Amino acid sequence: MKEYNKKIVLEDGEEYYGYGFGAHKESICEIVFNTSMVGYQEIVSDPSYTYQMVVMTYPLIGNYGITDDDYETKQPTIGGLIVREYNDLPSNFRYTKTLSEYLEENNIPAISGIDTRKLTRSIREKGSRKVLITDIKTTKQEALKKLKDNQIPKDAVQKVSCKKIWYSRTANPKYNVVAVDCGIKLNIVRSLNKRGCNVTVVPYNTKAQEIINLKPDGIFLSNGPGDPEDVKDVIKLVKELKGKYPIFGICLGHQMISLAYGAKTYKLKFGHRGGNHPVKNLETDKIEITSQNHSYAVDEKSLEKTQLKATHINILDNTIEGVECAQDKVFSVQYHPESAPGPQDSSYLFDKFVKLIETNK
Repeated sequence: MKEYNKKIVLEDGEEYYGYGFGAHKESICEIVFNTSMVGYQEIVSDPSYTYQMVVMTYPLIGNYGITDDDYETKQPTIGGLIVREYNDLPSNFRYTKTLSEYLEENNIPAISGIDTRKLTRSIREKGSRKVLITDIKTTKQEALKKLKDNQIPKDAVQKVSCKKIWYSRTANPKYNVVAVDCGIKLNIVRSLNKRGCNVTVVPYNTKAQEIINLKPDGIFLSNGPGDPEDVKDVIKLVKELKGKYPIFGICLGHQMISLAYGAKTYKLKFGHRGGNHPVKNLETDKIEITSQNHSYAVDEKSLEKTQLKATHINILDNTIEGVECAQDKVFSVQYHPESAPGPQDSSYLFDKFVKLIETNK
């Protein structure tokens, strides 16, 4: 049996031993788990995982490699990856590099050989917490000191947002959408392009007047990492622009819309991550199979005191999954319709946004 060369240490002292792949470096992150059976490339390239180390509950990862067309961002910022079994010999005619090569190129550490079922149960029972990936020779005492001395930064959105405006144009455009980038996934931009929208992507701290000057037909608020209460620029932006343009938010965008209307958010014990979460549409009574990636949720009681009404709820824990202010033409969902869950259960949300733009013109 090959000797272990890496380990992870959690802040409560739990240790798990395994084999390193990707970048061979130390990293301190928040540990979370994802229950998706496929889509590891989209996961490792999703900006919402900034400062997080992801445990994949599906036991075999890497078997179809990495392809050039499936990235969610050009520069991945995930903190690390933890898997049961890693396959470094992909079987896929589209693949251009292995997962390990991709992680190494982008300085992201990973570890395999972990009992991911045991680790996932630990996260469910004790909640998300800090984790260190390190060399096998690091003592537990050294690891715990590093965990104690290092705090996870609060600048996640600032880190992943674009630094200047960029454009994604489409053939025969009908509308112009300004997307506020808090860590936007590229498939969101593609989904809007597909529906006849030219997309202007702007940094998270863009001022309201600058967006007005771009003459948008609608405004999109993107997903992103971290605590929504830390993104005060975008909350202020929503307060200034709501009612003036149709606004659609996804994930972090959903939380910031809720905060802008006076609701509150709170951190979940271990979050929702994966492509198999059932959500009920309260307007149609239909159940959507959704893809999710978030640590925070909107407080239901605080929502009752706002102009927003709940439109979707999570069947598993009854958390709020969607809100709307029809008067202002503002709506949002906590989950990711662009991730093809179901696989098309939630694509109507982009159509709804385009319809609002159309009727508002």
